[in-house]
Formats: sequence, C-alpha cells, structure tokens
Amino acid sequence: MKKIGLSVVALALILNACNTTKEQKKDMNNPFFKEYTTPFQVPPFNEIKLEHFLPAIEAGITDHLAEIKTITDNKEEPTFENTIQAFDESGLLLSRANLTFSNLNSANTNDEMQALAREITPKITTHSDNIMLNKALFTRIKAVYDKRKEINLNPEQLRVTEKYYEDFVRSGANLPDDKQTELRKLNDELSMLCLKYGENILAETNKNFKLVVDNEADLKGLPADVIAGAADQAKNDSLAGKWVFTLQKPSWIPFLQYAENRELRKKLYDGWLMRGNNNNANDNKEIVAKVVTLREQRAKLLGFDSHAAYVVDINMAKTPGNVYDFLHKLWTPTLNRAKVELADMQALSDKEGGKFKLEMSDWWYYAEKVRKAKFDLDESATKPYFSLDNVVKGMMHVSGKLYGIKFVERTDLPIYNEEVKAYEVQEADGSHIGVFYMDFHPRPGKGGGAWCTSFRDTWYQNGKKVTPVVSIVCNFTRPVGDVPALLSLDEVTTLFHEAGHALHGLFTDGPYRRTAGNVPRDFVELPSQIMENWATEPEVLRAYAKHYKTGEVMPDALIEKISKSAQFNQGFITGEYIAASLLDMDWHSKPFTGDVLAFEKASMDNIGLIPEIAPRYRSTYFSHIFSGGFDYSAGYYVYLWAAVLDADAFDAFEKSGNIFNPEIAAKFRTLLAKSGSDEGMTIYRNFRGQDPSLEPLLKNRGLK
Repeated sequence: MKKIGLSVVALALILNACNTTKEQKKDMNNPFFKEYTTPFQVPPFNEIKLEHFLPAIEAGITDHLAEIKTITDNKEEPTFENTIQAFDESGLLLSRANLTFSNLNSANTNDEMQALAREITPKITTHSDNIMLNKALFTRIKAVYDKRKEINLNPEQLRVTEKYYEDFVRSGANLPDDKQTELRKLNDELSMLCLKYGENILAETNKNFKLVVDNEADLKGLPADVIAGAADQAKNDSLAGKWVFTLQKPSWIPFLQYAENRELRKKLYDGWLMRGNNNNANDNKEIVAKVVTLREQRAKLLGFDSHAAYVVDINMAKTPGNVYDFLHKLWTPTLNRAKVELADMQALSDKEGGKFKLEMSDWWYYAEKVRKAKFDLDESATKPYFSLDNVVKGMMHVSGKLYGIKFVERTDLPIYNEEVKAYEVQEADGSHIGVFYMDFHPRPGKGGGAWCTSFRDTWYQNGKKVTPVVSIVCNFTRPVGDVPALLSLDEVTTLFHEAGHALHGLFTDGPYRRTAGNVPRDFVELPSQIMENWATEPEVLRAYAKHYKTGEVMPDALIEKISKSAQFNQGFITGEYIAASLLDMDWHSKPFTGDVLAFEKASMDNIGLIPEIAPRYRSTYFSHIFSGGFDYSAGYYVYLWAAVLDADAFDAFEKSGNIFNPEIAAKFRTLLAKSGSDEGMTIYRNFRGQDPSLEPLLKNRGLK
C-alpha cells in the first residue's frame, strides 16, 4: 500500500470515502450519490456501473470547490478548525468515486474503462491544481501555520498543519502566476503520459506476446502443474491441444527455471525483456524521454536541482546523495556475490557439456540446477505444500498470533470480480477492525505484479472512527483442474508482503486523513517486508505448509533445506534490485542524453553490471516509476531502505527468543497505528529504542 505525503495530483485520489456534503441535482440511481447501505458501507460493486463514474467525479469536483469556497469566504480569523480541519474533511464525494474508479481500472479494467480514464485523468489533475494553487486557501493555511506554536495545538493538530503547509509549498503555492500556469501544463502533460505508459505495459504484458508450443518434446523438464497450466491457457486462447506461455510471472518464470529447450527459454525471456521497446504502438521510449524531461522542468520550477532532490527531500534519506551512498555501500558485496553465483552456474553448464557462455535468459534455469545440487532443493518439491488456501491460512495464523486478530470470511459483501474474496477483520473479542479483500489470479484486465490499496482509509468523522476497507491484488498461479493453486516460494512471500501492507492500513489510527498512516516513501515498505520474515520460519511452516493431497505437514528435512537455501541466489536477487534502483535515481538526477536505451546502458555500465543480469525493471517497463497511479519515481530504492528497517525489527523478535513475542508485537502494532503522527525515524526509534543497524540485512542476505 502506498501511503505517502500528498503531492500535487494526489489530494483528490486518496481522500476517504464518505457521504456527499452539498445538495445538488444528482441522479439518485447513481450509488455514489447515496449513503452506502452495504455491510460496513463497503462500495456496492454489484450496483456500480461504468456510466456512474464520470457524473459522480464531476459532481465531486463541484462539491469540493464549493467546500473550498466556504473555507476561503469565511470572514473569521483562520483557525485550525475552520481552515485545516475543514480542508481535511473536504472532497469526500470525489474521493469515494475516484478512488473506486482508480482501483478498478488497475485490477479489473477493459477498453471502455481505459477510455474513461483518459477522460477523467485530466479533470482530476486540473482540479488538484485548482485546489493546491488556490491563493486564498493557501493564505488561510499559512496563517494557521505561522501561528501554530502559539495557539495550543496538540501534537496531531500541529503535524497535520505542518504537513498541509508543506504540501502547498511543494505544489507551487508560492510561485508567481506565470510559473503556476507553467506548472499546471507540466502536471497535465505528465499525468496523461504516465497513464499511457501504464496502458502500454498492460497491452505488452497481457495481449501482445505469447509463446505457443505445439511440440510436446519442447516441454521437457517442465513440472506437470506448469504443463497443465499452459494447456489450460491454450484452451482459453482457442488453441486446444497446444501449450501457451505468457508474460505473467506464474507462466514465464517456471518456464525459464525448468524448460530444457534453451532457444524457447530465450524467446520467452526476450518477450519479457523487450516490453515497451518493440517500436510498435505500445512503445514507451518516447514517453520515458518526455516524462524525465518534464519532471526535471517541474523540479527546477519548484526550486530543486532535480526530480530526485524534490522527491527525496521529504523521505527519511533526505538527499539523493544519501540514497546513492546507501546503494553503493551494498552494491560492491552484492556484485561480487553475483559473480560467484555466475561462476558456479557456468561451471555446472560446462560440466554438462554446454559449449556456450551463459546469457541473461539462462540464469533461472542454471540457478535452479545449482540449488538442486547444493541444497537438494527443487521448488517443485515445495509447491504441493503451498496451496493458496493454506498460505492464506498461514498469513492469518501469523497475524492472529502476533496481534490477536481474526479473519471472518463474508459472502454477503459485494465484490468487483467473482474471484475476489472478502473478509471482516476483527479483534479477539469480535469487535470490528475493517474489511479485507483479496484478489489473487491474473486476468486480461489486471495490471501485472502485486499491490495493496484501499477503498477507504481510516479517519475520524464527528469523533467516530471510520473503519478501513483494504485490498490486496496479486497475480498468482491459477488452479488447474482438480489441482488447487500451488504457489512458488516467491509467491508465498509476496502474499505475506502484501498482507503486511493491509495490516498497516487496518491498524492505522489517526484523527486526520492527511496524516493517518501517511509515511515517507522509504518507510512504506517496512510493514510489508517484515511480514515476509515469518513466512518461512520453521515454526510457521509447520503450522500452514501442508500437502494439498494428504494434509501431511511439510517434513522437517524439507523445512531445513528451505532455511539453508535462504541466502541462495541473493547476488542476483539483490543485484537486479539495486541496479533498477540506481537506474531510477540516474533517470531523475542526471542529465538526459536524448537516447533512452543509450542512457540506460550508460547507467548500468557505470556500476559494472555484468551482462548476464538485467536491472529488475528496464526503462520501458519500469511501471513503478513511469506509470500512473502509485508513483515510486526516484524512490524505487525504498524497498531496500525498508529492508534495513525490517531486518533490524525482526532481529528484535529473534533476539528475544520468541518470534511472536507479545510485548514486541504490541509495540510494532503501535508503530503501525501511529505511523504518520511523527517523522518516520522517530516512529521507528520509539518502537526499537535505537537506530536501525545494517548488520542484520547483510547477514540475512549473505553479503558479509
């Protein structure tokens, strides 16, 4: 879940859903114009139709502007209540409609919805600028900010006042009129470019490439479940009797791991590697060039040397220099480890009679062979113990044991797709915490990867807590026939990861929408990544890793192999991540030469990335930093920054002798609940009692 400080276009996107605040002529058949009567007032997905979104968003914009006018027309002296709090409570209809639309456009889109997004996006961008560049509103906010130390604000009031003032300044409120006009043009163009980039990647991933195998001999080496899944995909594509492999991770990764046909492995990998770089209608090179140029212009307009400087200024890292120092400190040991891994694989290939130098597309295949040779561990041996239902139970087991909560499946809640499951999350005494949706499998209208989002965040309205509605969206292996969805170890940790984000949203407790749960980008991934630690703990595996046929608990011998291989391939895993993080920082802090591919190559050559590894995301499909929606531009490093925090935090549990230590768990839940109420490092120190150490991370990844 990306919960960060508000940017110029984010305001209307992440406000919570509530009732409309002004009476207007509205079609009351539109569910957005009525109070939700669903359980826990979740969105009535069964009633919402495509034609409802635009009228609701347009009415929401009108309502929001009227609410702002009420604030600015107030003749009374600006106070916290009549200015800051009133602003925090505005825009509720717009939020409800647009947040629902944005989430569905990411997880359940189609051509009509994408066309509507192209119509809605500029409206939202313009409206956000109209709010953040409203001089009368900023004057009142500044008046409260200037006297904030003298008017007896409590700590939460003080923080929300300071954060709103910071938002307006960073959004250009202090710029002269001509510069604000320029800023508006930049924001509008950027929003549309990023939307188009994301549409292109969706098409490149889900529509424009598939590997069709019609010779059964070419399937040699593949596990039975992977072959069955490919046959099932072929049937869906009207290619019965053949096998289809796609660019969805549950399809291409096992093919690269196990298929003996080297030529086909390369063909499939190149399909992945070349997304957005095929000189077709979905090519993203020109968009990348425009986005980085416009972002640099915007940053300089706002008084920063670069877009990276603008972004990192409000993060824990504070400066791009600190980010580079952090990444480079880890790069040398990581690259050295990757070279050793490559040498091991090349030696194995040579021993088998391979008369070739390994390439990028060979890494997964030979890494799997080395893992089998070194640890006698084959991922196909673990998957039968990781049925999706059991892994979900494992996540719930960990959450319950740590925090005393329980998950109650609700079949009476409306869902936006038949595959979605809904749960009520309760305290041990049965009291309501929030609603949790889970959406697990790939489909044509869903973006790639995995993420956590919310349909409603926590805040307080008239002193009463508004409970959260959160959702995790993944692209996990599908069930085939009578075999349930069997997850890879990577998919297992991904589920725990996204559930960690969800717990953050569920536990958040703060009075104001601007600050409740809103943390720096390089803090965001701490709640998710710490959950990954429990996924493969022996004690936890024994609780949920059970064979889907027999119910047999995973044998201790297999659990031991998983533990012993935990550091395996970390040179590659950490290396491709650091490479992508440095590429991201270079894009947003260094001069652009005008050639996207040449810039990318120079960036990777500069760090000495070996040719057998590509950055985890190349520029033309780096959705984290170039796509619309959740923006991690100049911030992809945050996963590794947060990894330092999560390793240090989990180290506290381990050193206590109890990975479910109730006292430490209670402190960590407080960290999650109060995140946003203070600076990220302050919140962390309050939990840990000390600054985070880099040592646990280096130890965990075998980099020292």
